[in-house]
Amino acid sequence: MSPPFCSVRSLTVRYGREAALGAVDLDIVRGERLALIGESGSGKSTLARTLAGLLPERARIEGEITWPALGRAPVPGRDIGFVFQDLGTSLNPVLTIGEQVAEAAERHLRLGWRQACAHAEELLERVRLPQPASAMRAFPHQLSGGQRQRVAIAAAIAAKPALLIADEATSALDVVVQAEIVDLLDGLVREEGMTLLFITHDIAIASGFADRIAVFRNGELVEAGTIRSVLSSPAESYTAALIASHRDLSTPPLIAEVAP
Repeated sequence: MSPPFCSVRSLTVRYGREAALGAVDLDIVRGERLALIGESGSGKSTLARTLAGLLPERARIEGEITWPALGRAPVPGRDIGFVFQDLGTSLNPVLTIGEQVAEAAERHLRLGWRQACAHAEELLERVRLPQPASAMRAFPHQLSGGQRQRVAIAAAIAAKPALLIADEATSALDVVVQAEIVDLLDGLVREEGMTLLFITHDIAIASGFADRIAVFRNGELVEAGTIRSVLSSPAESYTAALIASHRDLSTPPLIAEVAP
């Protein structure tokens, strides 16, 4: 059996005396699409930011995180791409779209600026942004929410990361655009062989494409397993309640769509 992409053991994150994450054990498999599910404040975003090295300085980390598949600690921005929920702060309002996507390629892939810009335009086309050549010269405020999220995804994958983390990346979008973004992420991950960590409070969204689900509550990992096993036979009452809160998860069409 190949080593896990990332192995988390007894991970605890504290802000002062408060534990935002408590003694979490979790393996992330190379190439999988792992969904972290839970209510707001459950610890799922704390885990993601810990993996990406994005916790505030006041946070205290206990436990161990290893990266067997990489054989070293990851370089944020290069090995890990991060798509944030807040579209207002994830993009710089005074830089053009092209500059923001090209910057990561120039820094981490060591491309010249002209090459980085060409790479950025190709990425904007891959994330299905209309008129990518024109979009290169646009500013974030000139794009819709869905378009800005596509730009954020392009910037996150510009350096060809091994791990892509999407933290509530669809929650600020309408239902139709949510489905488009999930389909886009799924396709990009498959094409590039990336590992995806998809964070959401909506188990219905994750159920359509994730390979595995890890359920969090009050900073603790409640249960983890394949999408089929968790949806059909949840081990914990909290997971069962989450599933029951989404009526579409109990209908035969959705269960039939779950991949074996």
